[in-house]
Amino acid sequence: MRVNGVEPDVISWTSIISGFVQNFRNNEAFVTFKKMINSGYRPSSNTIGSLLPACANVANVRHGREIHGYAVVIGVGDDVYVKSALIDMYGKCGFIFEALTLFEKMSRRNSVTWNSMIFGYANHGFCDEAIELFKRMEKEEEDKLDHLTFTAALTACSHGGMIELGEILFKSMQEKYGIKPRLEHYACMVDLLGRAGKLTEAYDLIKTMPVMPDFFVWGALLGACRQHAHIDLAEVAARHLRELEPQSAGSNLLLSNLYAGAGSWGNAAKLKKIMNKKKLKKLPGRSWIEAG
Repeated sequence: MRVNGVEPDVISWTSIISGFVQNFRNNEAFVTFKKMINSGYRPSSNTIGSLLPACANVANVRHGREIHGYAVVIGVGDDVYVKSALIDMYGKCGFIFEALTLFEKMSRRNSVTWNSMIFGYANHGFCDEAIELFKRMEKEEEDKLDHLTFTAALTACSHGGMIELGEILFKSMQEKYGIKPRLEHYACMVDLLGRAGKLTEAYDLIKTMPVMPDFFVWGALLGACRQHAHIDLAEVAARHLRELEPQSAGSNLLLSNLYAGAGSWGNAAKLKKIMNKKKLKKLPGRSWIEAG
């Protein structure tokens, strides 16, 4: 493959693969990787690390294992960047044991390594293990804690119902480590408080945010309102979500279901009428599976 008469090098191939992955054009990333190999180029650790997220994007652990094996064969399997990407891939695909095995065998870890493992635990329900690993990181490599570390830990607190610990970490992040909360941290805290039924506290937190709440913050509040049948706050959250994404039907459907569950059939019918008038439709859910 030549571009404007110039033969690409490994860096060029890697950049193309990375671009495809970042834009979720995963199949094209795999095809480009094969073309690179067939053209006689030896992938670097950066190439492997850039391609592995594509396996996580489509939850295809078979491809991930093949790339893992290939990385070992070409001698980049022990690279910290590659191993961190492998841990992230295995964790996102739900293969926590494989991710942990790689993690424990590493003699040197960076912040991505730690964060990927904590996220892997948190996103698959191993909340206690996620917090234990966070505390271990805080003890062993405190200097590597960053905003993503706290996002992962707060996610574990939210999924595990650890309200007090979540509030402590949110405060510690700012006062001890000087990390300014980002939107994702506020979304985690709103989700944490909301799941526990502390909807007023969650809304008060949103009102005091120094940045404009985004779709995920209001979405977390709306989801909690549905769980706890709080119509008044649900209406507030749904209104803000409509302003942020006027063509999305998701928030309206959640609110309509909440009205119906509360027996407010008039409001439910009115909302569906508005949706039909605006021709708002919820896109069908999709998921990846590996057959055979």
